[in-house]
Amino acid sequence: MKKINEVVKSFIKQNNLESGIDAVKIDKIWEKLLGKNIKSYTNSLELSNRKLYVKLNSSVLREELNYGKEEIVKMLNEELKKECIEEIILC
Repeated sequence: MKKINEVVKSFIKQNNLESGIDAVKIDKIWEKLLGKNIKSYTNSLELSNRKLYVKLNSSVLREELNYGKEEIVKMLNEELKKECIEEIILC
């Protein structure tokens, strides 16, 4: 008899739902790692082809985050416990 978490993981994999689940996790992790203030300037986060598109409504914040993109990728992947983000694109 299979455990419930094995059945759920199998269902997620069979129905290609992993990227959607990762996107939801990224939204929560973004706020956790960068704080509510930066989250408040974030219009949207979209994961596509291992690239995280971050739409910001502050050009000053966009410029500041641009300097730390590699570190942010590293922190996000560590929290996700897998390498699903290769690059951050700030828009």
